[in-house]
Amino acid sequence: MRTIVVTGAASGIGRATKDLLESRGDRVIGVDLHEADVAVDLSTPEGRTALVEGVGDLTGGRIDAIVANAGLSHEIPLTMAVNYFGAVATLEGLRPFLAGSAAPRAVTTSSMASLRQPDDVLVEAALAGDEAKALARAAELVESGPQGCIYPSSKGALSRWLRRNAPTPAWAGAGIPLNAIAPGVVLTAMTAEMLGSEKGRDMVSAHVPMPLNGYMPPESAAALFAWLVSPENTHLCGQVIFIDGGTDVVMRGDSTW
Repeated sequence: MRTIVVTGAASGIGRATKDLLESRGDRVIGVDLHEADVAVDLSTPEGRTALVEGVGDLTGGRIDAIVANAGLSHEIPLTMAVNYFGAVATLEGLRPFLAGSAAPRAVTTSSMASLRQPDDVLVEAALAGDEAKALARAAELVESGPQGCIYPSSKGALSRWLRRNAPTPAWAGAGIPLNAIAPGVVLTAMTAEMLGSEKGRDMVSAHVPMPLNGYMPPESAAALFAWLVSPENTHLCGQVIFIDGGTDVVMRGDSTW
């Protein structure tokens, strides 16, 4: 039996991942704001510290995999705090707990939105580890009017962090495949309001073309997560896998970058 930590486990992709892994016999430590084994707020440094302490208490400091999935989609500074700083803190904070595993694995959730134009100042502040500057810049973007770039910036920065860190001694050198999934539009509570009207669906379709099977259930993302944290995943390193019904290929065509 493998022990796997899943953040954002109370709903959406996180809940579907937790359910799937448990159905296969794994022990899942669910993390969320509520209805979780470890209830913490990953938007704060205190919550991130409490995550590591809580997981350590429940597992004795030994786990087999991390699914850093918790995230927000709102155009507010809190989204940057959770999506980037919370995810990185989860991966880095729990990484030492993987040391005793015969098949350690780590994954996180990016997004097809990482393909959109980011705010360069926001991304660079995040990658520099300057959370105060990043949140201040996000607040400026909110104040200046609808930009639609905080969420894409949070996921773009996370993808870049992943690419920079996955091949390093701390991850690949320790035998830990570190990767991400990049979903398209997922049918969850987060998207229900947006997809609840014809106008909303038309807007989404214009920005997120998904020619293969349309919008996806969270179980599709969960199945990919399940393989990424499995012992079978031995050589995937630093990859952002677009599970998006074709959005990536429609938007980028021949380009593989």
